[in-house]
Amino acid sequence: MHGSGTFFDARLNDKTQYAVAAKTGAGNARGTPDRITPTLAALHFYQLAIPSPKPPEGSFDKAAAARGKETFSGKAKCATCHVPPLFTEPGNNLHAPSEIGVDAFQADRSPTHMYRTAPLAGLWTHQKGGFYHDGRFASLRDVVAHYDGFLKLGLTEQEKGNLIEYLKSL
Repeated sequence: MHGSGTFFDARLNDKTQYAVAAKTGAGNARGTPDRITPTLAALHFYQLAIPSPKPPEGSFDKAAAARGKETFSGKAKCATCHVPPLFTEPGNNLHAPSEIGVDAFQADRSPTHMYRTAPLAGLWTHQKGGFYHDGRFASLRDVVAHYDGFLKLGLTEQEKGNLIEYLKSL
């Protein structure tokens, strides 16, 4: 790190959470010449252009996934935050723990005290070790059940199953 560039993050000026960063001024650094900032747009484009891995053939039910896509964008409201085609939230993708119905334990470890909208593309590659920011949900069914209950979506078992198949297809 410590490259020659410009970096601003006012959160690092919080003396109680980031005493060393606040003392050293790490949240407001300007290197001369700035060799980093001019390359960031190309790096961001490159990151967005990397395709997510496709799920293995036969790893999900295609017909159910097609129905689940409708549920994802409609009744389940998933696309409100997990916006296609990147399946994450453009712009400010941070949410307070109360917005997503979980405790703040992991969020409080970050400078924002919030959770980011995790990208879902390639989700099938993360089927082991639990889901969510800390692995608290053992399965996709547990994640869907959480949001169904928390957001009072009223999803049927069929809709939940179709949604899970769609998530596995991303």
